[in-house]
Amino acid sequence: MENGLQSSTIALLCCDIGKTDDDHRVSISPLITKEGSGKVLVSFNPITLFNPITTPMTLQNYDPAIANSLQAELDRQREGLEMIPSENFVSPAVLEALGSIATNKYSEGYPGKRYYGGCENIDVIEQLAIDRAKKIFGAQHVNVQPLSGAPANIAAYEALLEHGDTILGMDLSHGGHLTHGHPVTQSSKIYNFVRYKTDAQGLIDLDNLRAMAIEHKPKLILVGYSAYSREIDYAGIKQIANEVGALTMADMAHIAGLIAGGQMNNPVPIFDLVTTTTHKTLRGPRGGMILCKAKHAKAVNKAVFPGLQGGPHENVIAAKAVAFKEALEPEFKIYAAQIKKNAKILEQEFLARDYKLMFGGTDNHLLLIDVTNKGLSGKEADHALDAAGITVNKNMIPDDPRSPMDPSGIRLGTPAITTRGMKEDEMKIIAGWIDEAIINWQNPKKLANIRASVKELTKKFPLYRELKY
Repeated sequence: MENGLQSSTIALLCCDIGKTDDDHRVSISPLITKEGSGKVLVSFNPITLFNPITTPMTLQNYDPAIANSLQAELDRQREGLEMIPSENFVSPAVLEALGSIATNKYSEGYPGKRYYGGCENIDVIEQLAIDRAKKIFGAQHVNVQPLSGAPANIAAYEALLEHGDTILGMDLSHGGHLTHGHPVTQSSKIYNFVRYKTDAQGLIDLDNLRAMAIEHKPKLILVGYSAYSREIDYAGIKQIANEVGALTMADMAHIAGLIAGGQMNNPVPIFDLVTTTTHKTLRGPRGGMILCKAKHAKAVNKAVFPGLQGGPHENVIAAKAVAFKEALEPEFKIYAAQIKKNAKILEQEFLARDYKLMFGGTDNHLLLIDVTNKGLSGKEADHALDAAGITVNKNMIPDDPRSPMDPSGIRLGTPAITTRGMKEDEMKIIAGWIDEAIINWQNPKKLANIRASVKELTKKFPLYRELKY
């Protein structure tokens, strides 16, 4: 070699890995010698390359920074009250599928029509998810590949509409979702969104909706929400759509589990297309899904892949299939009913304490509460409750005069605490703690005392007993 350097092997295969430091970085140990001529000879000891697949290790041993953060999050979930309405606790079986070897497989396309080989087992998994979802909701066609609710909505628009078409959807501050046409979203730049609001009683006024539909002639009427707490008259909205020649779409992300459990109206047999997430009340992994009439199946599949996404996440689809199996069990109906019972108790308790509930109360799993009459903002209430071990989220109220990052309200719900087994008696206790934390939002000692009480309660409802990171 040039400059007198000699090597008997390829450097990549002939590094000597010495001891690793605390961060598990690999050190290379070259052996340097000198000949009498003054030439430097560099050689490397042959080694076996580090292989994360064949080398026995645990997450804690290999990456303690991640393991410790996961353990801290597990402790937080165990010791606190998770009351964000869009959050829930999946079963160990769902977690097992989510962390399975299905994550290794590329499978662009659909069952029986893949662009990759070796998909025979993946096809079984995805088809099970599809068939179970069809059975739960009475759907003619299901696509389980959307990565979450927002991509599902975007794909749905692409399947049903032409760019520039008009969509009549619910205003964000009145309970709608960002992807239903909020000006900050990309979809609002592609389609013409017209937004309807709730009436003075906090309900969707079908007469007003009909008048807006006649005036704006939408190609699509969209219903569904992220903070609306009432039932929806899908048949009435479908009639309005028929009158103006519009298609219908529902976003049931928040209430899919309640619908699966027979506790709320099901839009799937009525509307052209329905989107949902698979987490929240449905208690599956974080993901999305589109259910539609058979006549829209081809357009929907094309919009998802190749229109919007590449290879599907089959580990997530496997976890979806497990969650759908759980939703078909008789016990799921009991669970869904208890979610509503618990929410109703919270409604009664907060009304008795002079809280202003948006939309007059709840028919589902969530409550949207204006806290300004208690002398603080939604952001301040959010932070105080966090300190007390109760997780909610700050939220805009209808026509909120405050900003989204410092709104007037908080949003809370019962899915996760119901999954833990809490019922009516616990709801009364929890409502008292929430009220106490809001009243004492500037008193760290009071908040710490509430947190200690919360921790004691959660010990009676253990979460993931065998799990450790």
